[in-house]
Amino acid sequence: MPRRNIDITIPPLDGRRAVVTGGSDGIGLRIATRLARAGARLALPVRNPRKGEAAAGSIRRAVPGAEVELLPLDLSSLDSVAALGERLRADGRPIHVLINNAGVMTPPTRQTTADGFELQFGTNHLGHFALVAQLLPLLRAGRARVTSQLSIAAARGGINWDDPAWARGYNGMRAYRQSKIAVGHFGLELQRRSEALGWGITSNLSHPGVAPTSLLSARPELGRSDDTAGVRMIRWASARGLLAGTPETAALPALHAATSPDARPGRLYGPSGPGHLGGAPAEQAPYRPLRRAGDAARLWRLSEELTGVAYPGD
Repeated sequence: MPRRNIDITIPPLDGRRAVVTGGSDGIGLRIATRLARAGARLALPVRNPRKGEAAAGSIRRAVPGAEVELLPLDLSSLDSVAALGERLRADGRPIHVLINNAGVMTPPTRQTTADGFELQFGTNHLGHFALVAQLLPLLRAGRARVTSQLSIAAARGGINWDDPAWARGYNGMRAYRQSKIAVGHFGLELQRRSEALGWGITSNLSHPGVAPTSLLSARPELGRSDDTAGVRMIRWASARGLLAGTPETAALPALHAATSPDARPGRLYGPSGPGHLGGAPAEQAPYRPLRRAGDAARLWRLSEELTGVAYPGD
């Protein structure tokens, strides 16, 4: 079945600084390339320098003259997050766009970060929570838009308040859902606090739908030696234009949320096709687990306690 061409117009971003986590492959690389094509000056924090160099080369081939700066970052280490924050604050240049895109998904056995957190919660949520705190002066200076990337997995589940580290009864998918629900609560609470405290930044959410990426592929470093059945099915459906998107179309909701003048603060954007698996980006109702502002405030307090970072006004 031929796939209908889906694309969006990205406004000019000439000279504006954009930071994209997880920009060295998959959806993140597509996001970064499109931002560069719109004229943004890219800062790509990467964990793997070789993948980072390959990504920068890919962007420069696609966009001759693109300005791409690679920076070291391991979101599973709060020391690494703090080091990046110190480096960028010392540089002093405002940040205008931040897309919190990086993540890990469903290691088959429980793993922990350098700081002892369950790997998905620590990387997907706490790492980004600490990163935004570290970069807040630069985000405020740029009156930035912060877009945090969710997953349709966040439509179900909740925060395991009694055991957020999943030290007991680890379930990879439930822990993944928790991490993405936490990302959603953070993005919404960030907008509430910016409005209340006059930070001048805007925060919203996006999700890519379903597309073939490396999240469910073989990841020996996560203990997954082979591609999952899920990613093989997604590749099959994507190649035939059946419900699932492509990495290119899956990048569009985050790009729309982060750059469009029509994208609103505190809202969720994702694919508009059946099941929100693929299609053009559009605003969507927030997932049910995200509709309790009290949970967001509670998670914010817990996240500050766990990471040791404090936001202004707290």
